[in-house]
Amino acid sequence: MKKILIIEDNTQVRENTAEIIELSNYEVFTAENGKIGVEMALKENPDLIICDIMMPVLDGYGVYHLLSKHKETALTPFIFLTAKSEKADFRKGMEMGADDYITKPFDGTDLLHAIEVRLNKNESLKQHYPEPGAFDNFLKDVRETGKVKIESAEREIVNYPKKIYIYKEGQRPRAVYVVVSGKIKVSRTTDEGKELIISIHGAGEYFGYTAMLEDVNYKDDAQALEESSVMLVSREIFLQLVTTDLEVARTFIKIMTHNISEKEDDLLNLAYNSLRKKVAYGLIQLMEKYQEEQNTSPVLSLSRENMAQSIGVATESLIRTLGDFKDEKLIDIQAGKVIIINENKLRNLRY
Repeated sequence: MKKILIIEDNTQVRENTAEIIELSNYEVFTAENGKIGVEMALKENPDLIICDIMMPVLDGYGVYHLLSKHKETALTPFIFLTAKSEKADFRKGMEMGADDYITKPFDGTDLLHAIEVRLNKNESLKQHYPEPGAFDNFLKDVRETGKVKIESAEREIVNYPKKIYIYKEGQRPRAVYVVVSGKIKVSRTTDEGKELIISIHGAGEYFGYTAMLEDVNYKDDAQALEESSVMLVSREIFLQLVTTDLEVARTFIKIMTHNISEKEDDLLNLAYNSLRKKVAYGLIQLMEKYQEEQNTSPVLSLSRENMAQSIGVATESLIRTLGDFKDEKLIDIQAGKVIIINENKLRNLRY
């Protein structure tokens, strides 16, 4: 049974809306203000959210903004429900990325139809694009619409040996890159010559699109951490994909939300956490995306230098902290690889 969350401060509207939706065989949760609504959304992980705009504590725009930063709710279909019908309010909601906008008073049939349409569309997207980097099916579907001309079903795939650059700072972007296999690091070098890894991309993930969207030269370097295969999506095709069709553009924007949320979390960790917490956070982040083995104790095979650059700490500090974690039996180190043996304690370090 699909779960619907209604966030509405007017008791009568909230209860009436919940009753209509429950009669259509949906499981309904309700919240009387935006703050409670955000907490409930993160707890219940609903399949769709209906949210009023003008509310105390936290308005609907604030609710959408907060939920868009969480991986669990960033792609959840979101319908604004409000008495405000001015064009400016409608545009603001849709420009933020909301999926629909219904004005009060509304017809129950129209509301149920909007819910059904958004749930069906979201289910279709989940089937085609189960992960943020599942870009190949995305391109295939768009090609079949006929709105973007792609001459061949085959796209260029290039093999890169370890340490070879895919592109370097200052070069003009010519493609969006999708990792087929291996690992690619994207990094920047400071004026003092220190390298900082911005991200590491594994199979199914994509990179190199930011400079293209900004229409500027690359501000970073992309290098193979190991022998890797990368698929190229040409500049022309990519720009057509995101400018030809509104739904295509909206889908891609929602996919990118995952990356933005991760970067914000990384910055908060770098700015406010102690060295031990920075390293613990970094290990967990690397484990979640790039662990070498599944269904066993997570194993990380990155070099100490690359690991330190990814976390944002000095290599010497990383090595010292890893030694402390090993003594505390949080991790083990074998043949240079880091094995996480107490994930829960590592996640909950307090200092």
